[in-house]
Amino acid sequence: MQKYNWRLLFAALATALPFAAAAQAPIAGVTAKSILIGQSTPLSGANKELGEDIRNGALAYFKKINSAGGVNGRTIELLSLDDGNDTKRSGANAKELLADKGVLALFGYASATLSRPALPFVEQYKAPFFAPFTGADPMRVFNPRVYNIRASYADEFEKIVEYYFTTGSKRFSVVYYDDVVGKENFAAVERSLKKRGLTPTSITAFKDRTKPDIEAGVKEVAKGTPDVVILTTLFKASADFVRVGRKSGLSAQYVSNSFPGASPLAKELGKDGVGVAVAQVVPPPTRRSLPIVREYQVAIEQFSGKKEYSFTSLESYIAAKVLVEGIRRAGPKLSRESLVKALDSMQKFDAGEYFVNFSNSDHNGSSFVELTIIGKDLKFSF
Repeated sequence: MQKYNWRLLFAALATALPFAAAAQAPIAGVTAKSILIGQSTPLSGANKELGEDIRNGALAYFKKINSAGGVNGRTIELLSLDDGNDTKRSGANAKELLADKGVLALFGYASATLSRPALPFVEQYKAPFFAPFTGADPMRVFNPRVYNIRASYADEFEKIVEYYFTTGSKRFSVVYYDDVVGKENFAAVERSLKKRGLTPTSITAFKDRTKPDIEAGVKEVAKGTPDVVILTTLFKASADFVRVGRKSGLSAQYVSNSFPGASPLAKELGKDGVGVAVAQVVPPPTRRSLPIVREYQVAIEQFSGKKEYSFTSLESYIAAKVLVEGIRRAGPKLSRESLVKALDSMQKFDAGEYFVNFSNSDHNGSSFVELTIIGKDLKFSF
């Protein structure tokens, strides 16, 4: 009968078990049949429509992919938590999604102010943070785990200033928030004006995002008798500024960057929106000549049963498509690290005549900007 040294055997087992457990430990957000993506976005409050558009654009693409069998045999699931446009809630949501829910990646936060509180948790859990809906400079400084799909606000302001300067405008005023992101926006406008030998003729900096003093802001801007007023505020503040400005006789050209969301801004303005210009970072969602737009329209109709298109949901649809391509390239052995490596390999990815470029030193995927005008039927011309 063979004899065993039980002390040595137990010691060997004690050493081996931690390695066995580690080898069998689940990969964050990944099972044999599914992949879990996490999102924090406003699903209540004044920015509810923007948040719903971001969520629904992604869900439309994920439904399309899942109906075709998923990615490498796995379906994509999106877990969306409501932050009510509150930074404390967006930070808490990031912790819950990464620490408690164990999602593979974060996706589609609705602004820079909502995204920034998530960054410490992105770093702690080494998770990809994909397609925050912002072009603000603080989110575009290279971070090995943050991937931006859209152009920067600086790109948008350059396009705005360039266009109106070439049409003869020389007097530009700026409306922005008196916080980190708002000041970056103002600095970007200043840089574009300086290239052309100009400075802002007047400015308004709202200290309170929730209750901006619109009438005082309009009076301050009017002092500069501007040709063009550049708005960088949320859609309600921007719409109120246009209404009060026109009523008070401030007959400048009003133009917004993409920050407030074109569709929410147009709806909030109603008939007062005619002639207001908006910078866009994706093509018009009605331009069916583009493959990505045709694909998006079909997917949105299949998802919602309605022909309701928006710039925001199109942007989110494109972002979801690029993320899924990264997941596909990462292969069956999907992890946060393999997804990062796969995304870094995506040079000149064609999403349907909308191109995205990533590398291991540049995570700003696109510089596409186009100016649109709100028409009498509340549709956008370009």
